[in-house]
Amino acid sequence: MDVADVVGATRREVRVAERDGRPARQLVATRSYPTGAADLWDALTSPTRIPRWFLPITGDLRVGGRYQLTGNAHGEVQECDPPRRFAITWGMGDETSWVVVSLTPEGSDRTVLELEHTAVVPEEFWTLYGPGAVGVGWDLALLGLARHQPGEERLSHENLDAWMASPEGLEFVAASNDAWAQANIASGAEAAEALAGAEQTLAFYTAPAPPAAEAGTSASADR
Repeated sequence: MDVADVVGATRREVRVAERDGRPARQLVATRSYPTGAADLWDALTSPTRIPRWFLPITGDLRVGGRYQLTGNAHGEVQECDPPRRFAITWGMGDETSWVVVSLTPEGSDRTVLELEHTAVVPEEFWTLYGPGAVGVGWDLALLGLARHQPGEERLSHENLDAWMASPEGLEFVAASNDAWAQANIASGAEAAEALAGAEQTLAFYTAPAPPAAEAGTSASADR
């Protein structure tokens, strides 16, 4: 694939926000998909389709219900307005953030997806890593969604890990990480600090995975 074109297909914004009276950071990723809103909504919310482009999921995918992504995030469905918008909490360990996904038809056969992720982030963590720590993971998910077709083979961790270690995968992660750093700078962040944080994030994503015996249950599942 043309990595520059694929990464460039997503528009990224970094915002300063507030959540429950506390300062927060907000990442917004916007991308157009060549399918109708009903089909895209089904890909995003169907328990049988989500694992084909993202991760296996269990739970009750209705307002008030809870979900668990295998080896990854868990949370509660807070809003559901098909096929336009849903909102969920996003729990990783003891930390909870908030994700809102909105769909807007673009003509008869395209749909614009906007993903908004809001988190209360310790300032020292934000300074160290910047938005790429979360943004690269969402870019990988949006890429998986773009390649998803109903009925195709399920995405496997083995295939994803192998691709991420390939020259193309490494190029994608680097380009995505840089795009988030540029969005951070555009939001008003000091350039040197934003680029230094991006270097830390890239090192994390491209570091060799530890052997299974050493990784234990704490190995990062959202890389």
